[in-house]
Amino acid sequence: MINLHKGFSPSITLPIFTKILYLKQMTHALSITWNTPKGIDLGFLTLHYYSLLWVAAFALGWFLMKSIFIREGETIEKLDKLFLYTLVATMIGARMGHVIFYQSELFRQDFFSVFLPFSFNPKFEFTGFRGLASHGAAIGVIIAMIWYSRKVIHRPLLWVLDRITIPVVSGGILIRIANFVNSEILGNVTTKDLPTAVRFIRDDDFINEDQALQLTQQTDVSKAYNMIQHDPQFSHILEQIPYRHPAQLYEAFGYLFVFAIIYYMYWKTDARKKHGLLFGVFLILLWAVRFVVEFVKQSQGGIEGENPILSTGQWLSIPFILFGFYLVFTAKSRTETL
Repeated sequence: MINLHKGFSPSITLPIFTKILYLKQMTHALSITWNTPKGIDLGFLTLHYYSLLWVAAFALGWFLMKSIFIREGETIEKLDKLFLYTLVATMIGARMGHVIFYQSELFRQDFFSVFLPFSFNPKFEFTGFRGLASHGAAIGVIIAMIWYSRKVIHRPLLWVLDRITIPVVSGGILIRIANFVNSEILGNVTTKDLPTAVRFIRDDDFINEDQALQLTQQTDVSKAYNMIQHDPQFSHILEQIPYRHPAQLYEAFGYLFVFAIIYYMYWKTDARKKHGLLFGVFLILLWAVRFVVEFVKQSQGGIEGENPILSTGQWLSIPFILFGFYLVFTAKSRTETL
């Protein structure tokens, strides 16, 4: 054991404390304040970053699948139909999944807003689809692929599902980044000492747009939030906004590894010849990432109730993970012989 009192030398110890203090300051510097507008205001139209990243996700998915279809000897015409089916299934499945799993009261409180990008209660306004669930999107895509495999490409369902895992994961990365940009699906409150901590100025749970406008007496939302961040008269408000885990980025980072693994398995191994293997690995890894990140993610409600053992997202992820293990363990029996 080292005796810290024997031979104490200020000339040696002080630089050590200085380095510790410096490292602590550097750690604080890594935590950030996030106050980014939701889009580019063109005057007559606002291009939402969220929408742009959704478009980028599907565009990237199309190019990734193009290489796969060329390798498999399939036509671009079939790829275009796959793109259309996936797009429609994702939007419908994600929306219905959110309402069913997380906001079922919407069916009686504002029925038409379930299917339309408008709110009718308490007032009529364009809202876009506020609430999309990835579990619902997954179910929607699987259902659409059943039809696509039978009526369009005439390949086994698992053959199709194995190959769409690559663009689906790449899309998931971009969508989670879009959630971060949009200051939504936030993580739990933490301290600014955490290197990855983020303070979301546009945190609706703390101060929504209407409150920001009323507080600052502004008519422009971005100006209002900028005043809260930079104007000294609102410093007391700024200090109350909590730092949070950037759960969206944790998830996106995890999906990067899932993408790398699935991509390598398809292009560098014979995994594609074992129907269900790629899809099984995808289900295990992707939903395992989701399951773990849920521990630092703010509750989104749903079926979990009060003082839950697991969150709604975790309960919904378990069946996908278990089915993934089944597919992996039985994939050898579905190996292509040609």
